[in-house]
Amino acid sequence: MPPAADPVARFEDAMKELETIVQKLERGELKLEESLGLFERGMALSQECRTALDTAELKIRTLVPGKPADEAE
Repeated sequence: MPPAADPVARFEDAMKELETIVQKLERGELKLEESLGLFERGMALSQECRTALDTAELKIRTLVPGKPADEAE
């Protein structure tokens, strides 16, 4: 699958792929090598999603004046 140019679309694609990987791993029907490969891919997707969320949070904090979210009451 070619990477999406739109960051939101790429995030959504990564989440969908991650959900598929989790479902496959939860079934427990894969060989160890396949499971390890999917786990590794899942970890990379998880990091990619975390980075995208961190970037979005930073943009929001820049655009919205006031207290940072972690200091709000």
